[in-house]
Amino acid sequence: MIKKYKLKKNFRGIKRGTHLYLIAESEFIGVKEFVLRTKDLSIRLSINEKELEDHFIFLSYGAID
Repeated sequence: MIKKYKLKKNFRGIKRGTHLYLIAESEFIGVKEFVLRTKDLSIRLSINEKELEDHFIFLSYGAID
């Protein structure tokens, strides 16, 4: 199952409301890193836990539409 997120506000040139999928999650020495991709796979974001909490809203679990 893939987690779906929605962008709360503009972030790194990506417009508010854009839907992204969490494709990878890793932790090294207590630092979590997340990789998100847009539906069309044109944009890839690598962000930390704080950025995920501040800029994204969790929508649901599910398959890629």
